[in-house]
Amino acid sequence: MMTEPDLLGRITVEPGKRSGQPCIRGIRMTVKDVLEYMAGGMTAAEVLEDFPELEPDDIRACLAFAIECLPRPEPFGSADAPPASG
Repeated sequence: MMTEPDLLGRITVEPGKRSGQPCIRGIRMTVKDVLEYMAGGMTAAEVLEDFPELEPDDIRACLAFAIECLPRPEPFGSADAPPASG
């Protein structure tokens, strides 16, 4: 199985391709496309069947990229955490 850095290396951004959106391995399929298909109910197997240029690690790369885009939560007990209820 590929490491997270290897997966993220599959995501490319080229200003002239798909308006600079993050794409998979330089092909014209964006991370957003894959995530929208899956959010719409397609399974990874169905995405791979409909788009044979994709590989299973491409799906994992899209998920890893999405995780990297999310903010990291503050550690438990940080100054901004709500007080514990008693």
